[in-house]
Parts: sequence; structure tokens; C-alpha cells
Amino acid sequence: MSWTSALTHISPYTFAAIGIAVSIGVSVLGAAWGIFITGSSLIGASIKAPRITSKNLISVIFCEAVAIYGVIVAIILQTKLESVPIPQMYAPESLRAGYAIFASGLIVGFANLVCGVCVGIIGSSCALSDAQNSSLFVKILVIEIFGSALGLFGVIVGIIMSAQATWPAKA
Repeated sequence: MSWTSALTHISPYTFAAIGIAVSIGVSVLGAAWGIFITGSSLIGASIKAPRITSKNLISVIFCEAVAIYGVIVAIILQTKLESVPIPQMYAPESLRAGYAIFASGLIVGFANLVCGVCVGIIGSSCALSDAQNSSLFVKILVIEIFGSALGLFGVIVGIIMSAQATWPAKA
């Protein structure tokens, strides 16, 4: 049996469900990883300069936004699911819809994973720099905003990909 044969005999709903799960699960993993990186540096740096604690919580909020991106896209992808009659389950249009939702979930999930790590590392640098020189906070925060935009790019690409998900019309 070939890979093509194996992939075309798996229900498109299975692919769609895995895509939705990856979208939210990996996005939350990215957010958690970013919060871990930022939080540990923030706690360590606040020993030297306690004034940075509340100001640098914005980095944790940026990391949390990554998880929210995944939740939003998972909801959007969930609304794309439609039931089709059994004879049309493996129709090319059904397969394309399942693969489109799967690909969209993968794109969003892994873009948000990388975004969470990126924002976490920049947030860590922001906390450590701010503890040394408070004039650097705003400059590094701008860089952190650009890092957070990577997650939005993944969301946009995921939404564009999910637009291809059209299920066959019911007979």
C-alpha cells in the first residue's frame, strides 16, 4: 500500500480534527515556553532592580497573546466543519477540505510556537536590560512587538489556507 492510498483512506474529519488540535495545543505550548523564558529572567532580574517587575509583565502578556491566537483560529477552523453524507466522505472536495483545515492548523500552531519562543527570549532580554539601564525598556519593547507580529502572520496565513475548506453540497 502506498502513502497516497493510506492518506486518502483516512477520514478527512480526522485530518481536520488533528489540525484544530495542533492549532490550539502547539500555540499554548509556545505561549507557555515564552512565559517560562521571560518569567524566569524577570524574577531573577527583579532581585537587582525590583522596579522592573510590573513594567516587564507586558512581555508575559505578549506571550499569552500567542495562546489566544491559537484559540481564535481553532474556533474559526471548527466553524469550517460540516457534515457530509457517507458516500461523499472521500470525495476530492472532502479530502481537500480536511487537508486545508489540517494544513491551516499546522501553520498556525507552529508559527505560534516559534513566536512564543521569540517573544519569550526578547522579553527575557528586555527584563535583564531594563534592570541594568531603564532607558532600554521602550527600545526593546518595540522589538518585542515585531516578534509578536510573527504570530499574527501565522494566523493570517492559516485563515487564508482555511478558506479552501469547502465540503461537498448535501444531495
